[in-house]
Parts: sequence; C-alpha cells; structure tokens
Amino acid sequence: MKLSDSNKTSAEIKALTNKYMIETYERYDFIAERAEGVYLYDENGEGYLDFYGGVAVNSAGNRNPKVVAAIKNQVDDIIHTFNYPYTIPQALLAERICQAIDMDKIFYQNSGTEANEAMIKLARKYGVDHYGPNRYEIITAFDSFHGRTYGAMSATGQTDNVIQMGFKPMVPGFSYAKFNDLDSFKELVTDNTIAIMVEPIQGEGGVIPATPEFLKGLRDLCDEKGLLLLFDEIQTGWGRTGSVMAFQNYDVKPDIISMAKAMGGGMPIGAICTTDKYAATFSAGTHGSTYGGNPVACAAAYAQIGELLERDLAGNAKQIGQYFMEQLATLPDVKEVRGKGLLVAVEFNEVNAVEIKRGAVAQKLLTTAIGSHTIRMVPPLIVTEKECDMAINILRQVVESLIK
Repeated sequence: MKLSDSNKTSAEIKALTNKYMIETYERYDFIAERAEGVYLYDENGEGYLDFYGGVAVNSAGNRNPKVVAAIKNQVDDIIHTFNYPYTIPQALLAERICQAIDMDKIFYQNSGTEANEAMIKLARKYGVDHYGPNRYEIITAFDSFHGRTYGAMSATGQTDNVIQMGFKPMVPGFSYAKFNDLDSFKELVTDNTIAIMVEPIQGEGGVIPATPEFLKGLRDLCDEKGLLLLFDEIQTGWGRTGSVMAFQNYDVKPDIISMAKAMGGGMPIGAICTTDKYAATFSAGTHGSTYGGNPVACAAAYAQIGELLERDLAGNAKQIGQYFMEQLATLPDVKEVRGKGLLVAVEFNEVNAVEIKRGAVAQKLLTTAIGSHTIRMVPPLIVTEKECDMAINILRQVVESLIK
C-alpha cells in the first residue's frame, strides 16, 4: 500500500504507529513504501541502499520478480488450507530443499524462532524416547542468538542482557559453553546431554565465524558421545556465506538444521531438515503448526530458492563479499572486519556503532548496530562492486565526521 492509497499524511501514519503499536524498535524517520533490487524507497520516492536486506531475508533482491509472480499465481488458487490434504507448493519445495542440502525430511514452520523450537523439541524427544526421561539437556554457546520464544530464548547464551532480563526463569536443560572452544563444550557433556546446538557463524554475537577445527571437533564429539549436532542456520543459510548453507563451507554435516529468513523471499516461513533416523521421532500429534507450510509461503520459497540456486548467488556472495571486506578494512578507526560471504561486520576502535547506523541512514544507507562499536551488513546477494563502493563511500564520510 502506498501513502496515496491510505488517505493519510506521512505524519498521520507515524502518529498512528506511535499511538497504537507496542514499540520495541528504534524507528527511522521515513515510511518504507516500495522496494526493488538492492533499494528500499520511502514515501517521497527516495532510495535507500539496503545493506540490511530485511534482516538477511531479501537475498534474491527486494521484491524479486519471480517471487512476486509465484505469490500472485498461488493466491489465485489457494491462500491457506489445513495440513491434511497434499498441496503442490509444499511437495515441490520439500524436494528442492532436501536435494539442495542433502537431507531426507523437512518440517515447515513460520519463522526462525519456531524452527529452532522444532529443532529443540525433536532433539529432546529423541533423547527421551531412546535413552530415558533425563536425556534432554542441550549445550549451546555464549553470545549465541536462537530466537525470542521461551525455548529459543533459553537456548540463547546471552543471560545478562535484555533478551533474557525480566523473562526468567528460563526453560531448564540448557547450558552454555565458549564458542570456538571445543574443550569448553566437552567439559559440559554429562549423561543427560542429548545435543549440541550452535550457529556456524554467530550473527547477533558479533559475526564470529566458527573455526573449521571447532565444528569438526563438535561433530566428532557428538559421534563419540551419541549426541545430536544441531546447526542454527536461520541467518547463515541459503547463499549468505558463499555456499548454499554455511555448514557446506566446513564440510561438517549436522543431524538437524534450522532455516528461515532468506528461505521465503519476504514471506514468513521457516523449517527444519533432518535425516530419516531423527525425523521418525515426530509422529502424529507430537508437533504441528496451523500456518506452517502455507501454500503462498511455500510457493514464494520455491521461487526464491530457485533464484538463489540457479543464479549461483552463493558464488556472488563469496566473490563480492571478499571485495567488500577488503574495502571495509580501509575505513578509518577500523579494529577488525569479520564475516564470510555477505554476512559482514565491522568493529571500530572508538566510534559508536549506533551513531554510525544513524549517520548512514541519513545518507540513505541501511545497516544495523550489534554492539557498542560494531555494525553488521547483510545486503541482497545480487549486490555488485559498484554498490559496495557506494556503501563504503557513505560509511567513510560518516566515520570521518564522527572522529572529528
């Protein structure tokens, strides 16, 4: 909907939002009215270079034409139905995903946090079914982020910040080890442990890639102790890191993997994938979702993943990401540039990250702050060197102005 369709002014739309919505976000002072490719346009037609990508969602570009067409076509047939009849979009998407990442089965959800809830439930039930009622504990990592529902929030290893503060007690059965420290994980394994759950790259934790030795060590540890290895690829999946899924960069395969964000091209959808061995744990009535596998969302995801795979946008992410990180390292006050593919963070020595974010949006560049001195960028995977140069120039101006 455009502002002209609402019979409201820009100020009135903002006032309605402020009056009626429970607000947990710092709003930018513009209305997002239209999107195209790597740009988000405001109510005045001004284009913002979108290096936030709808929080790593719009990986095949904002309003990708094939995704839009798939949504429109599906709406003409079925918008929603319950999950008892077969539906074509579910079946086609299941085949495309399982074949692309070498998994046997998929279960659809509506979001990343729901996908992680399903992954936690599947691992716990497998432990209880096969080893007894106490085999349900899961080790995750400090500084991880797995979502905001109670199970996912409890799995999140950020115990002293706003994610968990005020919401305790957490769901029992989670412990936290140091990321990239294999010995720290080994020390927490007990007779009640059933799984280890990590992000291949910690996103909210500062864009910290796992080392190959760490993930390989976790795989070996899980095999030795009879544990499930769970990978949260909500943010890293579907081309973001230079391979279809991040675990393929490491040649370490998880037992269960969660996904969302880039999967749906803007439609709300998530999923878990696993092997036949573990999929059998979920039987009739053990898990479900009213909207999970919605035909429109599945049709959009089928088109979105088709674009990512057929255009090798993972390859573009790898190539352009390397170029982008090299250029980011030339900015003033840079302490470290981290990332893989087009999941990129810049940590500064002194300059405040929120001030950089605000200064960048004033110059029509969208980023986010993930710490006192760290910004994160996750542009659409169709981004070019030219657009990266535009972002670099804006960031340089902003950082230089803040240093003065």
